[in-house]
Amino acid sequence: MATKTQYVCSDCGANSAKWSGQCTDCGAWNTYTEFAIKAKPSSRQGFAGATQATVIPLSEVESELCERLPTGVSELNRVLGSGLVPGSVVLIGGDPGIGKSTLLLQTTAELAKQYSTLYVTGEESLAQVGLRAERLDLKSAPVQLLAETEVETIISIAQQQKPKILVIDSIQTVFTQQLTSAPGCVAQVRESAQLLVQFAKATGTALFLVGHVNKDGAIAGPRVLEHMVDTVLYFEGQKDSRFRILRAVKNRFGAVNEMGIFAMTDKGLKGVSHPSAIFLTRQTPTPGTTVTATWEGSRPMLLEVQALVADSMLENPRRVSVGIDPNRLALLLAVMTRHGGIVMGQMDVFLNVVGGVRISETGADLAIMAAVISSFKNKLVDPHTLIFGEVGLGGEIRPVQGGQERIKEAAKHGFKRAIVPKANATACDDIEVCIVNTVQEALEYF
Repeated sequence: MATKTQYVCSDCGANSAKWSGQCTDCGAWNTYTEFAIKAKPSSRQGFAGATQATVIPLSEVESELCERLPTGVSELNRVLGSGLVPGSVVLIGGDPGIGKSTLLLQTTAELAKQYSTLYVTGEESLAQVGLRAERLDLKSAPVQLLAETEVETIISIAQQQKPKILVIDSIQTVFTQQLTSAPGCVAQVRESAQLLVQFAKATGTALFLVGHVNKDGAIAGPRVLEHMVDTVLYFEGQKDSRFRILRAVKNRFGAVNEMGIFAMTDKGLKGVSHPSAIFLTRQTPTPGTTVTATWEGSRPMLLEVQALVADSMLENPRRVSVGIDPNRLALLLAVMTRHGGIVMGQMDVFLNVVGGVRISETGADLAIMAAVISSFKNKLVDPHTLIFGEVGLGGEIRPVQGGQERIKEAAKHGFKRAIVPKANATACDDIEVCIVNTVQEALEYF
């Protein structure tokens, strides 16, 4: 059996017959990794488990209504799109110690009440998993455990056990005998994941894969790994906070950018059904503080934005933002200068989103601008006022998605007034709605 050497890009997974300083596919530098592979005839099935290739018209394809499997964890169901799809592959990534294994053990224990499950651990011993289960009061859960890292053995046992749910913790520890390289390298991760995905598609087994992350926060291994799976989830959170955020960045069976909120307790992760309540921990109102409503997946969430503007002692004043894109902050400061007549060229500007949440949408633009102006003028913004809207480069206030739902969410939490774009204005008995069309009109309220 012949052995050949190949080079694989660790960023995009592209193959090359010889080493090169720059990847010809993605353009990354010094990302080629050498590995040896034994060439042999392939007898594996395709991803969909088809044994024979056939061509049929699109109109003759029969739509199958698959019944989703509820996980028993409400916030995870929300992120997945109301449950697991049989045969789907879910990749979960996150920092070490963030709670990936805890979440999956809790989920597997809930699913085991109705379906057969198999939890494969490659990083921990069975005793360590048992200790975690005992701490979480899951010792009596009917979960089948397996400590194994060879993918061929895992698949062989899974074929015997025929689980409905299969968990691999983690994919970086699994290896295949078809390759001679060490576990965790690019080739091993890609080939092992491919074999597991093919098994899941052919048998209808719902598969969870735990993935490590690199220093940039992306899932370690070839980028093609995220393309092979159906759903990619990222588990986020600050080590000094007990709250965790689960985001969906790819989902073939549900909405993308859906977000689930969890609280870490001594008994594991607990879902937070009303996230606005936990992030609105407001103290004595101070200048530079505003409240906005962001749209996360399918629900609004109230967040507190804080700004601090101070005289700068530096030649180049600082622009520091936590939870907001720094480029977005610079853009809003430029709009304030051009269309609001407020110049902060010699001022340090610091911005923070309370709770460690990162705002990625533009609906918080107006609230950010209001917080900065409030701190600059040392003028308090009414703490019972909700502010949202996108700010354009021409100084106009543009509407955002879910305006009515955002206003209703604020009314539930006792807010008395909302400053919103004209297109998002909606009648509400419990809250006064103020319409603004331009930055100049908005300045009258700040």
